[in-house]
Amino acid sequence: MVRLIKSVAKAAGPKLLIGGALSAAAFLVSSYVDRGQDLRSAVPTAAAPKVASDNRPAERSRAEPLPVDPHALVVKSVLPITPPFRHGDYAWDESRAPAAGPVIVTVDLKAQTLSVFRSGHEIGAAVIIYGADDKPSPLGAFPVTQKDADHVSTLYDAPMPYMLRLTNDGVAIHGSDVKWGNATHGCIGVPTAFARKLFNVVKLGDLVIITNGKMLDLSRAERS
Repeated sequence: MVRLIKSVAKAAGPKLLIGGALSAAAFLVSSYVDRGQDLRSAVPTAAAPKVASDNRPAERSRAEPLPVDPHALVVKSVLPITPPFRHGDYAWDESRAPAAGPVIVTVDLKAQTLSVFRSGHEIGAAVIIYGADDKPSPLGAFPVTQKDADHVSTLYDAPMPYMLRLTNDGVAIHGSDVKWGNATHGCIGVPTAFARKLFNVVKLGDLVIITNGKMLDLSRAERS
């Protein structure tokens, strides 16, 4: 896992910029692409996180990201996504990746995209919504500490389908109405159909790296 983290932080960046270019979260892999119809670098921990009482990863606040080498992820292949990649769009294709292997999720707030990698191969990408200025999404690396397919927010009394919790103070990835102009209270919102696929491949402890425009090294990535 340590080696994977080292081989993952390089992915903390470039994804598909909406309307065209590649930036840290959308990558290119040849094969069938399933397009949906509903459709700052890591900071050293400031305080010791709460230790979990079982085998779950320790809970962290949004101010306690994991320190991760930002040059570590090796991207082996990326998805062939044809721009424009708009709000509500997503792509999913696991054919290039092994059936099992370490999963890492990268989120680029500037590019407004999320990518999921298994063993260095991108298997999914989606346009996201994220925290507004008064409730921004945190930057850094956070392990998934809870999964709940039918979660309802106790703070906002709002459904958060296929929730993957990242912090103990309200930040998660979950299904949302991903439309231009929408925002969250700090969470990463993805199309609900994509959230279901992501929920099924992510395990507790898998790492989510959130950046704001950091570029990935795609020099080794296959795009055919």
